[in-house]
Amino acid sequence: MNLSRSDKLRPLLDGWQPHGVATTAYLKTLGITPQDLQNYTSSRWLMSLGRGAYKRPKETVNWQGAVHGLQTQLQLPVHVGALTALEMWGHNHYVRFAATRACLLSPLKVTLPLWFRTHWGNDVRHVQTKPLPPDLGLTEAKTPDGFALKTSTVERAALELLHLAPKVFGLVEAGLILESMTLIRPKIMQSLLEQCTSIKARRLFLYLAERANLPVMRHLDLDRIDLGVGDRSLVPNGRYVAKYRLLLPEELVDRG
Repeated sequence: MNLSRSDKLRPLLDGWQPHGVATTAYLKTLGITPQDLQNYTSSRWLMSLGRGAYKRPKETVNWQGAVHGLQTQLQLPVHVGALTALEMWGHNHYVRFAATRACLLSPLKVTLPLWFRTHWGNDVRHVQTKPLPPDLGLTEAKTPDGFALKTSTVERAALELLHLAPKVFGLVEAGLILESMTLIRPKIMQSLLEQCTSIKARRLFLYLAERANLPVMRHLDLDRIDLGVGDRSLVPNGRYVAKYRLLLPEELVDRG
């Protein structure tokens, strides 16, 4: 195939973001037909990632580039959250989780396309969850490759991390990260705590923030935050925190 004769391929390749993907839905908006795609792949101008997505040959696509395609081309309501968002904002510090995959969160019943799961299923953990409103506490974060990804703010990511602990993330490590977060914005945190449906996450945040004497605690209106009823046992044989009715790892409870 002669590239100079293509009135569609050259603009496509020239405008292709390095290390990114192009979905068939997006390519269709550019006027590229299935026959065009067959020609481009047979001529090795494009490489198929499976049904529904393509990349440039000899170019590595990481999970960030693939997620950018999900968000901007397929308009899927997914975002980078929990520990991965905190890492992007520089809040993991010295705490390391063993073999942690990137955390991609979405509302319930959102399914990722097969091409994404096939190529990045080992790199990305997709969690369907509903403790927070779908648009509250989300912003954009730019990756080293230049992809602007919809990402949880520090405040939302903290609650997501605590909501997913201890099933997905370790409680002790999550607690250590939270206790170092001294720049939490009270207004955003207040809104998130009021609208969060995870009683466990609310209680954990307030307990850990109080224990670490985080500045945000001086600005929160605790009367507007519902902490529910009943105990929450998060570990076996832990220590009980009566004020927040939590059974926690001994490492997170001061003796006294």
